[in-house]
Formats: sequence, C-alpha cells, structure tokens
Amino acid sequence: MQAKIERPVPAVGVVCWRDDEVLLIRRGREPRKGQWSIPGGKVERFESLKDTALRELREETGVEARLGPLIAVYEIIEPGSEAHPDGFHLVLIDYVAEWTVGEPVAADDADEARFVKYDEALNLLIEDDLKDVVTRSRGLRG
Repeated sequence: MQAKIERPVPAVGVVCWRDDEVLLIRRGREPRKGQWSIPGGKVERFESLKDTALRELREETGVEARLGPLIAVYEIIEPGSEAHPDGFHLVLIDYVAEWTVGEPVAADDADEARFVKYDEALNLLIEDDLKDVVTRSRGLRG
C-alpha cells in the first residue's frame, strides 16, 4: 500500500516540437488515464527539473531533445476519486523542447506516443491546461 501524500507533488512536462509537429502521449495510468497529454512525470529526489524533463521524455517516448525555456507552472488539484481515494495535488512545471533524435515509441506509463500537427494536438487534448501549454510553447521556440 502506498503512503498517503500530504503535500503537493512536483512534476515536469515537456512540449517537444519536431518542425511543425508536437509530441503527444496517451496516458496509460491515472491521473487522466486514456487521455492525450505531453510527456512528463514526477521529480525524483535530488534530480533537477531539467534532468527530470529529459529523463521523462526519454522514458515515455524514446525521444531525445534540446530543452528550451520554461513555459509555465500549472496545478492539478483533484479531490478523492475511485482511482485516487485521497485525491492529489500536482505542481506541473512545463518546458518547451526541440526534438533532436529518435522516433516515438510508447513506454513507461504511456500507451501511445506520436508527433502530430499543432491543430490535431489541440483537438486531441481535452484539458484546458494542456491546450494552453501547447499554445504558449509555440511562441517560445528558438
């Protein structure tokens, strides 16, 4: 049995671009199981945010990228549910990145991973915070 978490959990997300396409994953686990999202995950103890971003990108998709600037910080605060009886509070720190090598292959907690055109990404994403972070990332690409 997992210990009850009493504090917000920091996590990092990556909006990875390859030309005019953005990398999305379909989540294989809660939260938001079955929904399209960006690659990312929880920060490990003594791991920098940037190292977390690149590790999670690699673990979930097999893709390598050059990390760019911070896009924004978001929160997901959800009360208890069947999947998470105690609820959860995530602090999401999202970065933009430019693809360097690798074709996406879903792994870790992703069921699917693929590059999609910007408009398709906005159609696949359900949550407003994800649509917002993808939209903001376009203007930060170097």
